[in-house]
Amino acid sequence: MRIALLEDDLAQADLVKLWLGGAGHAADAATRSRALRREVARESFDLYVLDWELPDMPGIEVLGWLRRNVPEPVPVLFATAREAEEDIVAALSAGADDYVVKPLRKQELVARVSALARRARAAATTSQRMAAGDIVIDLGRRVVTRGGVPVDLTQKDFDLAVFLFRNLGQLVSRGHILESVWGRTADLNTRTVDTHVSRLRSKLGLTPENGWRLSAIYQHGYRLEPLAGGGSANDGERLRQKA
Repeated sequence: MRIALLEDDLAQADLVKLWLGGAGHAADAATRSRALRREVARESFDLYVLDWELPDMPGIEVLGWLRRNVPEPVPVLFATAREAEEDIVAALSAGADDYVVKPLRKQELVARVSALARRARAAATTSQRMAAGDIVIDLGRRVVTRGGVPVDLTQKDFDLAVFLFRNLGQLVSRGHILESVWGRTADLNTRTVDTHVSRLRSKLGLTPENGWRLSAIYQHGYRLEPLAGGGSANDGERLRQKA
């Protein structure tokens, strides 16, 4: 998972990054709430880990900001020294998915992160088929059809298509795409992403004349979105899944 960590204690942040990295995750740390907000505007993440007590803005307010400004409900884990029951209730009521009290313990933290990752994957794969417009993705058979005709895709093309359609309408960074499709340790640069996106756009016909816009956002990443009357069956619907 690609994780954003908000923690003003540098030693604690480095330790948590080390733990998460050892478990196969990639973590970016911010020591100030406003720095995290700037990072969220540039990058995309699979999970947020928030401290509560920050010098500039409390973590509970950051949580509210995330829920208002991040299109999809990305999981949020609070990791804080605040242990009062009313604080835990307040965080969970405000939209947090889990809550762990400091001092942090490696195995517990990694287990909680893994549990949130499993929940997120389960929510994304409740169906073996995803459909948007005339494009159908069969997750079990790893086949994509367009207008009922199978499209010849490489393994990475398929993985990229799944990632983009699961994030339909969202801006996803090149770094996030690299880590999710190629793996966090992949020795690749962002030109690899650009090449594969261009090829996928051509193979799937993700162009305005076909009801799609796959845009490159300068210094950020890509956004795939249906145009009016195009890829989505219902106006404003993000993604339709078929059982």
